[in-house]
This record gives sequence, structure tokens and C-alpha cells, in this order.
Amino acid sequence: MKPPLMYNLFPRLVGPTTRWAEHARRAREMEFEWLYINPWHYPGFSGSLYAVKDFRRLNPAFLPAGADPMSLEPLRYALKQVRQMGMKPVMDLVVNHTSKDSPLIEQHPEWYERDEHGQVRSPFVVDPDDPSKVTVWGDLAEIDNNTHQGREQLWRYWAGIVVEAIDLGFRGFRCDAAYKVPAELWRFLIAEARKVNPDVVFFAETLGAPVEDVVALKSAGFDYFFNSSKWWDLSQAWALKQHEEFGKIAPSIAFPESHDTPRMAAESGERQEVQRQRYAVAAAFSAGVMMPIGYEFGFRKQVNVVQTAPSDWERRHWDLRPFITRVNRLKLSHPLLQGEGHLRAEFGLDSDRLLLQRRSDDGAQRGWIIINKVWEEGREMSLGPLAGSAKTHRLFRVCRDDMPEGGETIPETLSLEPAEVVYVLPVAEPAKAAEPVRSAEPARAAATPKAAEPVKSAEPAKSAEPAKSAEPAKSAEAPKSAKPGKAADA
Repeated sequence: MKPPLMYNLFPRLVGPTTRWAEHARRAREMEFEWLYINPWHYPGFSGSLYAVKDFRRLNPAFLPAGADPMSLEPLRYALKQVRQMGMKPVMDLVVNHTSKDSPLIEQHPEWYERDEHGQVRSPFVVDPDDPSKVTVWGDLAEIDNNTHQGREQLWRYWAGIVVEAIDLGFRGFRCDAAYKVPAELWRFLIAEARKVNPDVVFFAETLGAPVEDVVALKSAGFDYFFNSSKWWDLSQAWALKQHEEFGKIAPSIAFPESHDTPRMAAESGERQEVQRQRYAVAAAFSAGVMMPIGYEFGFRKQVNVVQTAPSDWERRHWDLRPFITRVNRLKLSHPLLQGEGHLRAEFGLDSDRLLLQRRSDDGAQRGWIIINKVWEEGREMSLGPLAGSAKTHRLFRVCRDDMPEGGETIPETLSLEPAEVVYVLPVAEPAKAAEPVRSAEPARAAATPKAAEPVKSAEPAKSAEPAKSAEPAKSAEAPKSAKPGKAADA
């Protein structure tokens, strides 16, 4: 299977489904082949994308002008356009909670968890550093997928949502908080989905999960999960240990930022070289890579699942599309950058330069990732340890726009630019390179039928729903969870 290169279209930032195609086309031209779309469903009172009230209705914020508010045809048409470009849409699948005002609570009260007073329970987390600090998502109602009463009906309901999504045009599912859902349910949903489409792919989101909960998902049948390399400071050993341990479960996907995190451009003080560094590291770290919308342009404002709107679209601070395309094409074409691989630090965890060895899954090939950790200054690095590989490997300065397509010979000493990442890859029969993406318009399809003007709904209440992830704690110890510093959900 090709490395999954995924672009995250955050629909609140883009708006109606009629605008999705232009952003998908830009992603495809950068060689991304998967388009991950956050929840598109009708939200509850808070307006949060992740507080779903109706799984079979489109969020009014994504409804084109004049479309039937009860119809999913605008979504179906948008997904068809995406597939015509050669991309595979991925749906955010949320089966561990609904909105607190979902009609399912009255229709199926047995599906929900209850507190000691018999009230529907909201999910919450406890701060591991201060147990007195408890964060409660009051707009959410926790589903009990382990319930003995009505479990078969509940699971069939979720299977129906999955099968309907495939019919709409989705070809993959990003499974939100996968560790909070029984592995048995995931096995069931994956099996039901593949009765309809054997090629559908399931991606597990497990960030913040205790290690044992991630390991427990091994039997669930996921194709990929999202790893925690975004929080790696390139100096602590936990990320490499975790990569090796979790690689026994399933291959993974790295990302330089996500919709749950601050923007890298803001964190780095608008340093373009750091933006390049973190993407180049993510692309070489594991089997796949995911990039959120706006990363290529240096967007600084973090998206919000409740409040973000198309008016938050920012001006371009830079344009990294040529760089991202170059890295993606190299990942698609070179065998060593495919698969989960094995990582080992040969030098530099305690230095300002890192020499990271990457071996293929079968151990037959090896190469290196060289990283200058210093953001503001260049560094010299002796490549004496790689002297024996000069005839068998090529050096790729992927962060530089003047990089020769076939790489260059390995020098005795390498002058690294600030925050630069360099790949040293074996000269081998490469995998078939991806065909250059055509920028022509996709095949035309019938226009979305016009319908009566939809009823205008009131502005959704802006709840104080907290961000879905906390900033990782700063510690030299290896984390107990897949994402350092985030408490496990209670």
C-alpha cells in the first residue's frame, strides 16, 4: 500500500461544500492522496463539530445557498469531486459520545452512561499534576458501547452510519478517541464496512491514551494510528521507544500540527525553516504523514471546533507548496521512506545535531535523517561515520529549494542551515514514482440541484468547550501516554 499522505480540510475554516473542491485540488497538486474532513454532521447546542446531534444531517455551516437543509446531496457531490481528483475522502467517526441535546438520549436512554444520580454523564479528564483540576465537556453525552442492554441495536446503529458514509463517497475513517471504544466494536465496524468496500481504511486516533489502552487495540484491526512525534523535541528518547513499541501494533501517521494543537508558525515565532523542519521530520518518521489546511501558508491562528469561520482564513505568510510536494514525491518514490520502519539515534540526542538511522521494515535497507536542532544558526557536521556509504547512498537536502532531483554525493563535512533536515537514502531500485498531478479541472458532473432556500438557524451558542488536547507537560521522563502530558480520559 502507498504511504498514506493525508491533508486535513477543516470544514469550519472553508465553509460550504461547494468550496471544498478548490482546497482538495491544491492538496492533490502537493501529492496528498487522502482528504481528512472533520465532522460534517449537524451539531448540538454548543455548535462544536464533535458534539453531534444528528448523524444524518449536514451542518448548516456547510450547506450551500439554496440547498435542501435535510439533504446530503451537496456532501455527496463534493465527495465525488474529491474522488475525481484521485483523492480518497476520510470521515471523522465519533462513536464514543453525542451532543447533550441529541434525540438519541430520549429514543435510546439505555445507550448512555449515567452518574450516581441517573443523569447522563459528560466526559471529563483529571489533570495528572493536580487532581483537583477536572475538565468536563458539558455539551457532550457519553455513550456506553459496553452496555448489555441494547448493545446489538447500538452497534448496528453505528454500522449503519459507517455503511451510509461509504455510500456517500468516503473511503476511510479517522476513529476519534479510538481507545475509549471497545476493540470488539471496532472489529465489528471494520468487518461491516469491508462487506461494502473491501478497500476502506481505518485510522485510529489514540492521542492521550495510556500505553496499555493503545496496546489493547492491537486486535481491533486498524490499518494505521496517529503517533505522537509532533511533541518530540528531538532530544528525548521516549519518541523512539514508543515508535518501536507501537510499530508492533500497526503502522502510524505523523503530523507537524493538527486541529487540536497550536499552529507551528505561531509556536516558532514565524520561522519558515522550522515549518520545513517539522514537516520533513514527520514525513520520515513513520509510514504516513498528515498536514492540516493552512500549514503550507504559515497560518498562525489555531482553528476552533466551535468558533472558526471562513472569515478566519489568513493571508499567506509564505508558500511552501514546492517544498511539501518535493518531500511527498520523495516519500512516495523511495522504498526506505515507506512503511513504519525502525528508528535509532546513532548520535546527538544530547547534542544540537541529530543523526537518526532509519531501517526498512524488513531491515534490509538503511539510511539516515540528519537534523540541525538549532533554529537560529547553522551547524557543521562531520559525516565520517557515513563515509563507507558514499557509493551506495545519496544525500537529499529536502529543505532547500535548489535540491537536485537525484540528490548529491555525501560530503566529508556537511554545513547545515538553521533547522535543516537532510535525508541520506540508499541508491536502490526506487518504487514507481507518482505521476505528476495534473492541475486541470476534474471531470464535470451534474451540478448540485437547487432547492428551496433553507431555514436560517440561529447562531449556535458558543460554549466554553475546551480544546480537545492540552499542551504536553515538559519533562525529561518518557510519557505514560501516547501523547506526553495529556491526561487519560476518566
